[in-house]
Amino acid sequence: MPSTVRRPALALLLSACTLIAGAALGAPVGTAQPAPVRVAQPANCENRLSPPPPVDTSEQVPDGTKPPSPLPVPETPVGGERMAECGLVQSPNAKPAPDQVTAAGWVLADMDSGVVLAAKDPHGRQRPASVMKVLLAMVVAKELPLDTTVVATQEDVDQECTCVGLRDGGEYTVEQLMQALLMMSGNDVAHTLARRLGGVPSAVRKMTALAAELGALDTRAITPSGLDAPGTSTSAYDVAVIFRAAMKYPEFAKAISTPQISFPARSGRGTIQVVNDNLLLGNYEGALGGRAGFTDDALNTYVGAAERGGKRLVVALLRGTQEPVPIVDQAAALLDHGFELQGSEGVGKLVDGAPQPKKKTTEPKPTETSAAPGAPKGNSSAGNRLTAGKTPMEAAFGNVGLPITGVAALGVVLGLLMYLRTRRAKAARARRAAEQEAKLAQLGL
Repeated sequence: MPSTVRRPALALLLSACTLIAGAALGAPVGTAQPAPVRVAQPANCENRLSPPPPVDTSEQVPDGTKPPSPLPVPETPVGGERMAECGLVQSPNAKPAPDQVTAAGWVLADMDSGVVLAAKDPHGRQRPASVMKVLLAMVVAKELPLDTTVVATQEDVDQECTCVGLRDGGEYTVEQLMQALLMMSGNDVAHTLARRLGGVPSAVRKMTALAAELGALDTRAITPSGLDAPGTSTSAYDVAVIFRAAMKYPEFAKAISTPQISFPARSGRGTIQVVNDNLLLGNYEGALGGRAGFTDDALNTYVGAAERGGKRLVVALLRGTQEPVPIVDQAAALLDHGFELQGSEGVGKLVDGAPQPKKKTTEPKPTETSAAPGAPKGNSSAGNRLTAGKTPMEAAFGNVGLPITGVAALGVVLGLLMYLRTRRAKAARARRAAEQEAKLAQLGL
């Protein structure tokens, strides 16, 4: 057969090889999973990354050093999508929130269920001032027995006050110090407890780690007392989460609700009365306790809780002013608002811990024992699940076996082509030799 007749067949074979190779090498090796949908906080939130710039020198860093970088912003807002909003967040049909509230960020939530009833810029990052002492007290409650004795030092006494009035060399129990910390917001007491926790650097690391464990991912402690310092950060949402968790510790709940205690006098002789400075305690129906704070950069802050008719609410306010009404009265107005809400569907939730990544799960491989009684071996329901939704080729060869089979087929076809080419070459040589012999015979050679 002339070679011009065989070329179409050769081209056909080469085309077939190309198709087989493309199908084999391009076959999928697994089922593609869709990319997860993530909701980021709006980029236009004023305090999405950091608190506002300081108004004094409290956050200056030494020459040659840089302030800590802002904490990362979670891609998915902790507590629900609406917790990423910067403005007023409330249910569509809810009664409007009190208009006398000046706080830049606040959260009102049910303390038992964690349902957020209303909020404003809940994840906006602010400075905590003394509400940070709630987090310190929680670390103390976790790590130190109440009857542990702590000896104060001159360094404790010399802290920037508000101070309870510790004495260098004075001995105090952890219970006394925790009560003074929460009732009178003593910075000298905060330093003493931080030192007992392993030193200030160790204490603030433990505080920040505990905040992260609770899901308060906007919070970073730099000082144990909440005094302004470079890198300090929290949010109204986080403060509510932390206070709600702290109230689960009986020693904390007792200390923050105690009206007054006798405390060792600084002179070393007798005692003084430490009075709880939370103005809502005893003046607001159902008040369970709270902690207020103030610095020039943080402005006025407050967190507290109250109970009425079996309903417990927590409220947190950050960066507020004392006008037109004091910050504790603004907190009271929000609590009143929360108790008046009936059947609110909520706008978010206070989490009980940091969001956890989903664990990968692997479906167990089918075994012969998984077949139903009397069914043929290999015909189990697990096997049927493995082949469900697949093409006959995928079912027969599998996701990995199909490409291997295709490559093997390609090798067979290429081998056949080489065999045919060799046969054609031999036939052509034999034909030329016969023709040469015939010509010689005609010439009589």
